[in-house]
Amino acid sequence: MAQSIALAPPRAAKGSDFAPLLREVKEAGLLERRTAAYAISIGLNVALMAATWAGIVLLGNSWLQLLLTIPLAVLTTRAAFFGHDAGHQQISSSRKLHDLIGRLHGNLVCGMSYGWWNDKHNRHHANPNHTDKDPDVGEGVLVWTMEQAEGRTGLYGWLSRNQAKIFFPLLTLEGINLKVSSLLFLAGRRRRKDAQLELGLMAAHLILYFGALFLIMSPGKAIAFAALHHALFGLHLGSVFAPNHKGMEMPDDDSNWGHLEKQVLTSRNVDGDLVTDWMMGGLNYQIEHHLFPSMPRANLRFAQPIVRSYCERIGMPYLSTGLVESYRMGLGHMHEVGSELRAEHRAGQAS
Repeated sequence: MAQSIALAPPRAAKGSDFAPLLREVKEAGLLERRTAAYAISIGLNVALMAATWAGIVLLGNSWLQLLLTIPLAVLTTRAAFFGHDAGHQQISSSRKLHDLIGRLHGNLVCGMSYGWWNDKHNRHHANPNHTDKDPDVGEGVLVWTMEQAEGRTGLYGWLSRNQAKIFFPLLTLEGINLKVSSLLFLAGRRRRKDAQLELGLMAAHLILYFGALFLIMSPGKAIAFAALHHALFGLHLGSVFAPNHKGMEMPDDDSNWGHLEKQVLTSRNVDGDLVTDWMMGGLNYQIEHHLFPSMPRANLRFAQPIVRSYCERIGMPYLSTGLVESYRMGLGHMHEVGSELRAEHRAGQAS
């Protein structure tokens, strides 16, 4: 049973493999914080979001306002990137500042829990593509292995049979899912002060966001605007994270891999130019990000040739593809996972 698209047989784990690479990257200064650059980028994003909302106000109660959901979704995704970077301690040396930036961008701007995202994302980084330990490949609406798909019937069976076809449409629901998952996570921790703070910021987000929409436009247009904005935000954010791991190696408890193998063999980079880097928030350098999660995103493109060259020297498979090819690999894996269910469905229809 194929669970992923294998690049090459994994080598025997060597704990020392990562140390020379880490030393080389440190000597290049790529782990140093870029606080001033982050301050400029965050300030610019805030200014552009304010300008977009000003445009919404100036257009008045018009269906043309829906056009502004496009830049607003892109800028909201940028805010999510800054929250992500804060969670990885990329911006400064202060944990308190990171938590402030993360909560302002995650809870207040995006309406999702910074604490929930950190908990989930850190578990993903610790064991990428491990079905028992990585929440991003756990069984849910979508499945990532044939074992997860086995025995699925009804609606879940239909979803698993067709998940490759409906993957991108499903991403339009991700913006809402982030809010719902956040609320469920915080509800279980509601007596903690940090959870109460996050819930308060999320409540402020909802009041400001929907209050502004219903104040500026008619109820029908406000609902349409919110639905389209969240759909585009989910599609954009999901499209950035989707190419990174799907269809790559999926280790299990018997895989005796060191840090280098665990992060490189389960990740895939996306080739591109500065536009690709900007739209994907630098996370198209997924291998480098997983190896050095605290590295400022702007440095990942400079780390790539160092990491690629090192992997070539030690015989470590390193995969970087175009955007379309990365989606083809990921969707191909999802289609393969549902193959046995499709065969069973066809057999049932024929009988």
